Amino acid sequence: MTHDAALVWFRRDLRFGDHAALSRALQASRAVYCAFCFDTEILDALPTRTDRRVEFIWHAACELDAALAERGGGLIVAHGRAREEIPRLAARLGVSAVYANHDYEPAAKARDAEVERSLAQAGIAFHTFKDQVVFARDEVRTAAGAPFSVFTPYKNAWLRRLDPGDLAPHPVAEYADRLAPPGERCALALADLGFRPTDLVALGIPTGMSGARRLFEDFLRRIDDYHRRRDYPALKGPSYLSVHLRFGTISIRELAGRAHAHGGRGAETWLSELVWRDFYFMILDHHPQVVDHAFKPEFDALAWDNDPALFAAWCEGRTGYPLVDAAMRQINRTGYMHNRLRMIAASFLVKDLHVEWRWGERYFAERLNDFDLAANNGGWQWAASTGCDAQPYFRIFNPVTQSERFDPQGCFIRRYVPELARVPERFIHAPWRMTPADQAACGVTIGRDYPPPVVDHAAARQITLERYARVRQTHRA
Repeated sequence: MTHDAALVWFRRDLRFGDHAALSRALQASRAVYCAFCFDTEILDALPTRTDRRVEFIWHAACELDAALAERGGGLIVAHGRAREEIPRLAARLGVSAVYANHDYEPAAKARDAEVERSLAQAGIAFHTFKDQVVFARDEVRTAAGAPFSVFTPYKNAWLRRLDPGDLAPHPVAEYADRLAPPGERCALALADLGFRPTDLVALGIPTGMSGARRLFEDFLRRIDDYHRRRDYPALKGPSYLSVHLRFGTISIRELAGRAHAHGGRGAETWLSELVWRDFYFMILDHHPQVVDHAFKPEFDALAWDNDPALFAAWCEGRTGYPLVDAAMRQINRTGYMHNRLRMIAASFLVKDLHVEWRWGERYFAERLNDFDLAANNGGWQWAASTGCDAQPYFRIFNPVTQSERFDPQGCFIRRYVPELARVPERFIHAPWRMTPADQAACGVTIGRDYPPPVVDHAAARQITLERYARVRQTHRA
C-alpha cells in the first residue's frame, strides 16, 4: 500500500470496470476518491449550448456516479478549468497522489503537464496510464525503431505484437471496498453547466456504460456479417460504438479482445478498424503538427478556392449530388455519419469543390457526436491525400458511382433527401439526367425542388489532378 488516500481523475474513460487508472489507484491506496471535471476551457469554446456530446457525458457521469455509489464511493463533479480544479480538489481532499489515464491530444498533454507541476508544488504525485488504446506511443515501431507512417505495415506489426496480456482487463471490482465516499459530491444538472437538453434521447442514442453494453451485445450478433455490410449506409452494419469509445464508456481492450477471440472475416475486419484507431492516436502523439498542417508538409502549398457558397452548399446538403447531400443531412440531423459517407463527403469537398480539408475537419468537429481529434484529423488528411498512408491524389471518389455501388436502390438517399423519394432507381444517383417528362412523372423539378450539381465532377477532377501534380513537381524540384 503506497498512499493513504488518492484521487482518480476521470476524463474520456467514464466507466467503472477495466479502468487502468482506477485499478492502479485502488491497489495502491487505502482510500480512493473519484472525480470528473466539466472543463470550461472545452465547454466555453463550443458554438452552442445544446450540444449532444455534453449531454452524453452528463448521462455517462451520472451512471458512473451510481455505479461507484453502489460500492460505497461516488463521483465528485467539478465545473471549471480542470487545470485549476483538480489540484485544488486534491489539496482539499488531502490525497498524496492523483491518478488518470493518458491523453494524446496536444492541448490535453499541455493541460496535464500544468496539472502535474501544480500538484508537485503541493507535494502530490501525478500518475497516468495507458487506457484508451491497446498500443500507444512507441509500443509498435518499425524494424529500425521509428514510428510507422503507413497503416498496413503498422497493422501487421500491431498484430504480431499482440499478446493476451495486452487485452487483459484491469481489475476494479475486487478492490472496490477502498472507494471513499465523496462527502462533497455535487450532482450538477445540465442547466448548472449552462447547457440545455438536446434530442439525444429522442434520437435513441444509448448512453453510459449500460448503453455501450447493449450496443456491443447487439453487434456481436451481427459481427460475422460486418465485412459484407459495413460499407452500405442503408444497412445495419457498423457497431455504432464510436461515441462510446470516444468517451470511454466501454473498454477498448474488451472490444479488441472479443473481436480477436471471435475470429472470422467479419471480426477480423472490425478489429482492423480498431487498429486504425490506435494508428491515428500514435500519429497525433508523434506528430502534433498535423492539427494545423498537412502530415506531408509539401501539401501545405496546395491552392484552394475556398468558395464560401460552395462550402455552404456542402454543409447544408444541397450540392445536387444525392449521396453527398444525404450524408451531410444525416450529420446535421443526428450528429452521426456512416464511415463510408465520411470518406465520400470529405473527398467531394476537397477534390470536387476545392475547399481545403481544414474547413471540413472543423465542420465535422462541431457536428459529430463521436468527434475525436486523432481520428477526425487522420480521416480528413487521408481523404485529402495530405496525410500519412494517404490514398494517391489521383484516386478521387466519383460521387455518382460511389452512390450506385453503396446505396444501389437509393434507400439511404430517400431517407435523408425526401424530395427525391419518388425518383426512379435509374435516376436516383444523378437526378439531373431526368428529362422534363421524367421530372414531371415523379413530381420533382431539378432547379426548383432539388438543385442541379454545383460542379461538374469530371471538370473538377481534372483541376484537382493538375493542382496536386504541380505541388509534387515543385517539391521534387
